[in-house]
Amino acid sequence: MKTRLSHRVDNCRKSFNHNDMSKTNIAIFVSGSGSNCENLIRHFEGSSQVCISLVVSNRQDAYALVRAERLGVPSVVVSKAQLHSPDHLLPLLEKYNIQFIVLAGFLPLIPNYLIERYPRRIVNLHPALLPKYGGKGMWGHHVHEAVKAAGEKETGMTVHYVSEVCDGGEIIAQFSVPLSPDDSVDDIAAKEHELEMRHFPEVVERLVTGE
Repeated sequence: MKTRLSHRVDNCRKSFNHNDMSKTNIAIFVSGSGSNCENLIRHFEGSSQVCISLVVSNRQDAYALVRAERLGVPSVVVSKAQLHSPDHLLPLLEKYNIQFIVLAGFLPLIPNYLIERYPRRIVNLHPALLPKYGGKGMWGHHVHEAVKAAGEKETGMTVHYVSEVCDGGEIIAQFSVPLSPDDSVDDIAAKEHELEMRHFPEVVERLVTGE
């Protein structure tokens, strides 16, 4: 398990205290480029209620780690074995007093022990209107390709709680966008991603703050 710490620390990190319950500390789990990760970090900069305290990746080469470092958020890379070991991951999350977990393009399945430790406090963003186009193998462009192949007239994003069933947790919010028969797979991906940028941080904020 490798931890990366940035030299830049914003007001959220300056005021961080393991015993300070004035803010809800969030960990973002990532596997890829991290556009949603960066969007969330920027959204909560200066927040009096929420702090993005940690970024966790299963891939050393995830560009999300670069984004986190640039924005002053500590990050850690965990192996498959470490992800599935409570003795490795739980102490790390406890160190940062993590109270809520957001999956933003995180590909591995979340182990049951983590779901039990954070009941209804782990949420995932899926790039389709579940229950359509969910489950094993349905991530990234695979989802958009399936939407295109089916000739769907709309697509969208789904925010849902994480459960033991892949993409099967309770749906929290969905946002849709119309599609044209002329839309390519890349067009579909771009339209859906625009929804993510616009709505995902607001949904997370409502969940965490209750407002």
